Amino acid sequence: MFEIRPFESKDAAVVWALHNRALNAVGAHAGDGPWDDDLHDIERTYLDTGSEFLVATIDDKVVGMGALVPHSDGTGEIKRMRVEPDQQGQGIGKALLKHLEAAAAKRGITRLFLDTTEQQTVARHLYESNDYVEEGRHQHGKFLVIKYGKGLSS
Repeated sequence: MFEIRPFESKDAAVVWALHNRALNAVGAHAGDGPWDDDLHDIERTYLDTGSEFLVATIDDKVVGMGALVPHSDGTGEIKRMRVEPDQQGQGIGKALLKHLEAAAAKRGITRLFLDTTEQQTVARHLYESNDYVEEGRHQHGKFLVIKYGKGLSS
């Protein structure tokens, strides 16, 4: 069984490796660049700014991750959702998503948004099966990015 807990500094290297494995597994990795700077300093980027970064663990091994970034307009963004490719289908992604949604609701966030790429079909299914609605698409380099949104009950 897995557990979900807040990110700790000791998780940094394994979170980075998980990020790369998960994106490479579906052909959605854009390569190294400044778009991943947040993952090189999770504490400063997320925790010190009032955002949340969670990890899912099995026997103390990080197998999933996800973040919530609140915005001043009452919305929040779900970011960096990743699950080890060989651990998908066990409810880890859904549990992370539900924890982040609950954290958002506690903060009074009324609307969440996120994006993923077209080829991340497991992620798309997760979001769509949890009431996220496609709100648009755009091309970003070689990737077709799909934006999703969901209203939260107050």
